Amino acid sequence: MMKLATLIEALPDAHITGDPGRNVTGLYYDSRQVETDGAFFALRGATVDGHDFIDAALARGARTIFLEQARELPPGVSAVRVDNARRAMARVAERFFGAPTADIPVVGVTGTNGKTTITYLIEAMLQAAGHRPAVLGTINYRFGEQQLPSLHTTPESVDLARTLAGFRTAGADALVMEVSSHALDQYRVDGVAFDVGIFTNLTPEHLDYHGDMAAYFASKSRFFSDLLHDGRGGVVNLDDPYGRQLAERFPCVITCGRHPEAAVRVLTAHLSLDGIAAKLATPGGELSVRSHLVGEFNLQNLLCAVAGGIALGLPTAAIVRGLAEAPAVPGRLERIANRRGALVLVDYAHTGDALEKVLETLNGLGPARVITVFGCGGDRDPRKRPVMGEVGARLSDLAIITSDNPRTEDPLAIIDAVRGGALRVHPREWTHEEARVLAGRGFVTIPDRAEAIAFAVRLLGERDLLLVAGKGHEDYQILGTRRIHFDDREQLRSALDRAEGDAA
Repeated sequence: MMKLATLIEALPDAHITGDPGRNVTGLYYDSRQVETDGAFFALRGATVDGHDFIDAALARGARTIFLEQARELPPGVSAVRVDNARRAMARVAERFFGAPTADIPVVGVTGTNGKTTITYLIEAMLQAAGHRPAVLGTINYRFGEQQLPSLHTTPESVDLARTLAGFRTAGADALVMEVSSHALDQYRVDGVAFDVGIFTNLTPEHLDYHGDMAAYFASKSRFFSDLLHDGRGGVVNLDDPYGRQLAERFPCVITCGRHPEAAVRVLTAHLSLDGIAAKLATPGGELSVRSHLVGEFNLQNLLCAVAGGIALGLPTAAIVRGLAEAPAVPGRLERIANRRGALVLVDYAHTGDALEKVLETLNGLGPARVITVFGCGGDRDPRKRPVMGEVGARLSDLAIITSDNPRTEDPLAIIDAVRGGALRVHPREWTHEEARVLAGRGFVTIPDRAEAIAFAVRLLGERDLLLVAGKGHEDYQILGTRRIHFDDREQLRSALDRAEGDAA
């Protein structure tokens, strides 16, 4: 509970009517959740407008309304008019929940690919330095033994502040979080006191929301301009063209990458199936690092993490130890044990760029054959579907196109769009019998994801490599508006058990 007058100190330009001395018991942006004497924020969305739900919030007991357009309210209700209700909610939430990020090191990681892996690396480095970090991201929100489900990569500002306050009470003394473009565009993290911000890369994704790459990049850029105060504490991957734009605009950032002008750059690197061993140049001198992570794209993630550790001021020993001891990231090139002499992997790659980088890395390991199972999600940018089809077909001996999370779209229509990209590489689709023979390279379509995985497993031989891509750590599939249990890792283990039992 907090006085309204205290909350609106965070909003110097707000205009209030009504009693500023009233107590506010909670903050709400969903009218269905409002409780007595709570404050309701009327947020404008893409399809609904929170102003249309003010009466519903009042009926449930709201006595303070934050809104962008003036309207008459009942006697005894306070109105706080603001220019941007989302930004106001983030700032008010930070105050209401006791400024949970004000006095601890806070790292945000943004970009299309690599965010989750880098948060795991930063978490391990902070732990090696003696901190007890909380982590929020795509896989979960966690601290110590607490693990909360992740409904969004970056939660809404009220939920974010509430969660962080709980973690602080439990003993967290640092925070690492993924910062999505949606969160930046919707001001969800405007109440977070970031010390370090890491930019990984930018490739086509979420264009169904942003419209084009310029708008997508603009959302990422405001992390550095607005939340890091003109880039102070920023880390930027100089190998990415958008990263170079950020480095030019914010010259105080720490740069990283293979680029010869990067502050944290590769001197030598050995990449193998066992991991990465590299010697790096840094502002503090040469640094030798090792990691169990695999591939060039993970070397990029290591460089971003090292630069982030330097920006945090962590001891060199903690950086080196953290990278070496960081646990495997669920659903990121996660290995599935088998007795067939094959390498079976699950990965979250769900964009053309991510799939291309993973498959290029895996082809470099010299497998006998590469078999890839993948699809595209529904109700998302349709432009990436043929791109993923082309990448999967070009870099696999056999590409098996299947469903991902079709959501409310027709699964077969999504598959047909992916198939169009594969046809750019191969003149026709194989029959299942041709796929079983694997003479040359080709692709097949198996809409049912469980059947597609089982089909791929039956083809596996010694030294083959099977990648099931797109869902990674997810343990569900969204069909229409239903969420059913579906875990690629479980499906693979079950299919492997059946196949190995049949072979015995």
